[in-house]
Amino acid sequence: MSLTVSSIPKIRGLSRAQWARVGTSVLYLAAVVLFIQSIRQFHHRGTGFTEFIDFGDQFYGTVLPSIRNVPRYTDPRSPGYDGQFYAQLAVEPLLRDRAIDAALDNPPYRARRILFSWTAYVFGLGRPDWILKAYALQNIVAWLLLAMLLLRWFPPTTARNFVPWFGCLYGIGMANSVRFALLEGPTMVIIVLAVWTMERGRPWAAAGMLGLVGLARETSALTSAMLVERLPRTAHHWIVLASKGVIVGLPFVLWVLYVRSLYPHFNLSNPDSFTLPFSGYLERWRAIAGELTTAGWWSFGRFNLATMIGLTTQLAFLALRRDWDDAWWRTGATYCVLMPLLSYLVWEGTPGAAPRVLLPAAFAFNVLVTRLPNRWFWPLVILGNLSVWHGLPTVGVAWIQKIS
Repeated sequence: MSLTVSSIPKIRGLSRAQWARVGTSVLYLAAVVLFIQSIRQFHHRGTGFTEFIDFGDQFYGTVLPSIRNVPRYTDPRSPGYDGQFYAQLAVEPLLRDRAIDAALDNPPYRARRILFSWTAYVFGLGRPDWILKAYALQNIVAWLLLAMLLLRWFPPTTARNFVPWFGCLYGIGMANSVRFALLEGPTMVIIVLAVWTMERGRPWAAAGMLGLVGLARETSALTSAMLVERLPRTAHHWIVLASKGVIVGLPFVLWVLYVRSLYPHFNLSNPDSFTLPFSGYLERWRAIAGELTTAGWWSFGRFNLATMIGLTTQLAFLALRRDWDDAWWRTGATYCVLMPLLSYLVWEGTPGAAPRVLLPAAFAFNVLVTRLPNRWFWPLVILGNLSVWHGLPTVGVAWIQKIS
């Protein structure tokens, strides 16, 4: 016999609706416990969670001298991943030791994204061994903070709220940020707080928060579109909007000028990340089709296919369901312009950088899709969050790893 809310008896003074809320709350708690339990396998005695940073032994000879003998997890026979560069920036956050030039793959490019290197330095109290551990912990703390902050939009009352909340936290964009100690997860904490502040009618405070976002990841500054509550029509409106823009952009500009003073002959941008509209996106679809054809369904192609379906659903939804009055829609809508311009360099790989670059759009999608009636909500929320299939094993959920 199937169990429905109407079949749940009133027990110990609780109504059926209250029992349904209790059941949903248990789901939320179980999702948090699942995360904590799963990431424990990445913790090692003496080195903490530095496996997340993914230092590669191919870069061993060029790491900062100050961390060469610091206990840390090193991936054998591997180049590692981007987190190893931002972790070393955390040890040398003002780039004064010129050994940083050899330690980073692209010093001026990495140095633009300095915010969470600074925070790791502060929380690590300036000690290299503590700094590395603090840097690795930041994404874990960010995940837990987001699990709590998102309850504002996804209160634990119904399964309709649980599914998009779960999708935000376990989607491959967020999961990959955690697994490789990258920047997008902590950046989303600031973005979510800024949206919350906007909804409370405090745009100037939100602008101050978004001034930090550019120092974390420059493309995330696109979320500052949330500040444009209406199209400016008068000189006063333009002045107010321009003032907010200065608050958002000034910290990044000042820091870039400092970096430029250290690297006057290097290009601070990465023009290879952008291309003609939809050319990188279509090339990604062709690559996935080729991977599935040659390697079969049980290759990584199935995860990449799910991720592409999810991203396409999210961005199409935001493009078609316009709601200028909603701060979340304004936050995600700008990514409808960015996504077609991303080059194949951003899309390639498993899962590639695109799910992380477009992570604010995923959050915006999940908040907005909850306002749909059931007949539209369920197919869209499932399609839009298909990348959870890859996100769960990425953060180490063992039983998903076995059946996926």
